Amino acid sequence: MTSLAAAAAAFLLIHFAVSGTRLRDAITARIGDGPYMGLFSLASIATLTWAGFAYGGARHVADPVWWTATPATKWVQLGVTFAAFLLAVPGLLTPSPTSVRQEATLDRPDVARGMVRITRHPFLSGVALWASGHLLVNGDLASLILFGSLLVLSVFGPLSIDAKRRRALGPKWDAFAAQTSALPFAAILQGRQSLKIGEIGWWRIAIAIVLWVALVWAHPLIFGVSALPGH
Repeated sequence: MTSLAAAAAAFLLIHFAVSGTRLRDAITARIGDGPYMGLFSLASIATLTWAGFAYGGARHVADPVWWTATPATKWVQLGVTFAAFLLAVPGLLTPSPTSVRQEATLDRPDVARGMVRITRHPFLSGVALWASGHLLVNGDLASLILFGSLLVLSVFGPLSIDAKRRRALGPKWDAFAAQTSALPFAAILQGRQSLKIGEIGWWRIAIAIVLWVALVWAHPLIFGVSALPGH
């Protein structure tokens, strides 16, 4: 459990203490943006892999379990993770100035379209839902550490990204942020945007659905437990 906690802490640390701060600005000024992104990506993959293996080992330890899955919560979790895939997958496939090295899309007149109308952080919004769904059906300490850390990152990560983009892009970013929202559907509900499902691209939505179905089917093979109620 100590290894899992350390991995989760390291994963959060490199994102909140480095990536979204002026320390990142200082590092990139010294070594360049490309080398920094390479090192940051390696560190992220390494700490996330460490957390994954540590989680697998920690789940076999007799630790406190505050709640377990029920048929009802499994149905809710399926719906939540389905919504997560509908946000995250099209979000990854949609050009956006909040994505890595896509700041140039801010110069496009139609930058706020498709998934960006719903939220300027669709991938992280999807991760937040995915982590929440897993916390709903996993009440053991190991799961709270792993999925809780991912939830913290996905909820507070957009604030860090927005601050970083504001420092780098100034008024152009402010204009983009004024017509979009970090919270899904907030800009639409506030009248700053309109929902246009067709702009998302039906092929993006289809990929999300196929991946969700495939993961639900493969869940017992990969993780040893079924995601379906009654199994």
